[in-house]
Amino acid sequence: MPEETVAGWLARSDGYYVDGTFGRGGHSELLLKKLSAGGHLLAIDRDPSAIEAALRLQQQYPQVDIEHGAFADLASLVSQHGQCGKVSGILLDLGMSSPQLDDVSRGFSFMGDGPLDMRMDPTRGQSAAQWLAVAEADPIAKVLREYGEEKFAWRIAQAIVERRERQPIETTRQLVDIIEGAVPAKHQGKHKATRSFQAIRIHVNAELEQLTAFLDDCLDLLESGGRLAIISFHSLEDRLIKRYMRNLARGDDLPSSLPIRDTELNKKLKIVERAQRASDDEIAINPRARSAILRVAEKI
Repeated sequence: MPEETVAGWLARSDGYYVDGTFGRGGHSELLLKKLSAGGHLLAIDRDPSAIEAALRLQQQYPQVDIEHGAFADLASLVSQHGQCGKVSGILLDLGMSSPQLDDVSRGFSFMGDGPLDMRMDPTRGQSAAQWLAVAEADPIAKVLREYGEEKFAWRIAQAIVERRERQPIETTRQLVDIIEGAVPAKHQGKHKATRSFQAIRIHVNAELEQLTAFLDDCLDLLESGGRLAIISFHSLEDRLIKRYMRNLARGDDLPSSLPIRDTELNKKLKIVERAQRASDDEIAINPRARSAILRVAEKI
C-alpha cells in the first residue's frame, strides 16, 4: 500500500516528517517526491543497513536528516532536531523488510541457514541464540504462545531445552529442525517454524514494548493537523494501535448521562483512515503484504 500510506502520512507539502522505520526508504522516497523545497524528513532506523540506505537517499535529497535509533526513542531524537510539537507526519511500518528476511546472516528467516540472531540492530542487545541458551521452558513457551499463537508452544519449548543440553543452538537450521521434530502436524498453509520465528523475533526486539513507548510519546511530537500513519502485521500490534487511536478519538470517558457536548470531550485525534488492507493485486506481487493493516489518524 505504498501510495495509500504516503497519502495518509502527508499533511502538507512543506512540513517536517518522520519515518520511524526507514527500512530501505521506499515510503520515504515517495514522500520526498511530493514535498516542496520547504519540506524535510527525519529518517530513523535501528538497522545499520537501513542507515546506509538512508545515507544514499540523502545524497539525492539533502533535506533528509538521519538518526540511528529505535522509534521508541522518537521523542528524544525529534527533540535533538528542535521539532517537538512541529512534526507534520509520523510513519511506522512495523513489518520486516525484504533485505532483512533474505539475508541469512541476520537469522530472521527459517528458509536458509545462518546465525540465530534476529536482532533489528545486531550491534546491541541479546540475540535469539543467546536468549534460547539461558531461558527456561516456561518463558520460552509463553513467548511462543502469546506472540506466535503457537498451539504447540510447550512441546517446542521443551524440545529446545532438551536439545541445548546436548548441543548449543546457534543456527536457524538447528532451530527449524527442533521445531519440525516437536510439531506433530503441518500448519495448514504455513511452514511449521513460521509462528515460532515470528514470536522469538518479537521478543528479542521488544517490539510490543517499543510500540507502547512510541504511542506514549508520539502525540506531543505532532503539530495540530499532523498525521500518524502506522502499518502493522500482527494482531497484537494492531490491537494496541486501534485502541490508542480509538480512545483518543473518542475523548474523555464520561457517563453518557452527563449533559456535555461532543466538542467538550477533549478529543485529541481524528480517524482519517480506518483499517486498510493491501489489494489482491498487491498481494499477488508481494505475498508478505497479506497481513498488512494501515491505520491513519490526525491530531486535533
